Amino acid sequence: QLQLVESGGGLVQPGGSLSLSCAASGFAFDNYAIGWFRQAPGKEREGVSCISRNGITKYFKDTVKGRFTISRDNAKNTVALQMNSLKTEDTAVYFCAAASYCLTNWYRPENYNGWGQGTQVTVSS
Repeated sequence: QLQLVESGGGLVQPGGSLSLSCAASGFAFDNYAIGWFRQAPGKEREGVSCISRNGITKYFKDTVKGRFTISRDNAKNTVALQMNSLKTEDTAVYFCAAASYCLTNWYRPENYNGWGQGTQVTVSS
């Protein structure tokens, strides 16, 4: 059993910040990499970031590099996605998901299990 719950979404103006949290339960959290994905209306789900089991290796979608950071606290079974300098094109439902590793194609949804239900992020003035 692999359960993930996202939280922290909301409405923010362009240039603002939000921090999302992914809380895990029902599995050995430190044996899984965690990815963040997002899906906007009418768009395909796209990979945003992935963090390795020990938190040392991190990957980001090119369009969020320098603006987003990812971290994990294995003692609390949580992963955070800190989003700064938000743009309107960041508007989407954000999901977290678990995988054995951040693969070279970490951005492909089919490599992940245990998807959360998502949290809405809206960037608008």
